Amino acid sequence: MEVLDASAFIHDYTTDEPTATIPLVREELEDEAGYRFDALEGAGMRVHIPDAETIERVERAARDTGDDGKLSRTDVRLVGAAFELDATLVTDDYAMQNVAETLDVDVDVIARAGIDERRDWQFQCQGCGRTFDDQRDRCRVCGSDLERKRP
Repeated sequence: MEVLDASAFIHDYTTDEPTATIPLVREELEDEAGYRFDALEGAGMRVHIPDAETIERVERAARDTGDDGKLSRTDVRLVGAAFELDATLVTDDYAMQNVAETLDVDVDVIARAGIDERRDWQFQCQGCGRTFDDQRDRCRVCGSDLERKRP
């Protein structure tokens, strides 16, 4: 089974495998991509809602990798759906790929190259230069903005 991100519908991704997605993906689609979603749903695509415990697990994994600030509500639920359904996640989103790899979820890419390695991120203060493992809006020492960086 493959769980499809919005990019699969936008790029007219086709597969012979059974497919699934989440309701939030439909809200991101317009015009032809939206029609493709509707057609696949009518043809038997599963629309899955992951449970709260799985969403929490994905959010924890995203915090561990430092990708939590890059994932949308939809992204978290797509990774959760792929995890629960033991499916392959179809996406071009690098942050989603990174978190999926942490959870041992297989990923297929559509229009871009996939990630080469899983990355953990740190956050560096733009004022004092200190680094932190957890994401915050401001430095807890001097109050300046933090920027995500690779250690």
